[in-house]
Amino acid sequence: MARPRVIEQGDILDAAERVVVRDGAAHLTLDAVAVEAGISKASVIYDYKSKQQLINAFIRRRMENEEARIQAMTAPFGSAPSAAINGLISAAAERHRDDVRAVAVNMVAALAQDAEARSIVEAVYTRMIASVTETAENPRGAILAFLALEGIKRLELHNLHPWSDAERADILRDIRWLVDAEHLHSQAVDAPTGA
Repeated sequence: MARPRVIEQGDILDAAERVVVRDGAAHLTLDAVAVEAGISKASVIYDYKSKQQLINAFIRRRMENEEARIQAMTAPFGSAPSAAINGLISAAAERHRDDVRAVAVNMVAALAQDAEARSIVEAVYTRMIASVTETAENPRGAILAFLALEGIKRLELHNLHPWSDAERADILRDIRWLVDAEHLHSQAVDAPTGA
């Protein structure tokens, strides 16, 4: 009798990612993942009882990988002031791979439709924002830099606007200026009055 193929959860998530990249999130089914992984649907169900559990595990792993990437980019700054935001800027200097962009575009619907999926991503952002503000010499500039980085990231991940390498370098230099700027308004500025 043949031994059943043993597959790790990571292998199932790799198969799910290949399905999403190749066919889109709409085609991410337990059946499709089983076929892609070369295992039975029952083997997928053993680890992930539903499509949503599979998607949530997939999102959790994606976010863990992104956090690890950012931590690696932050490590050279050690305990220097504004290390967290400088690490994020360094991470932003590296363009995302095509498969990462494909997954990001395809997983937006999952985040919109499922509270658990959103909570996974929300927890990561909560940690990032806390780290940015707690380690910053200039928390206001650091949070503005964080928001600018997220804007660039969203435009690129969702294929809404590609920046040239030169444009990107200039933008990141300006974002770094926000981190170092000493005199940003700490209060809301009154709207200009019409003349």
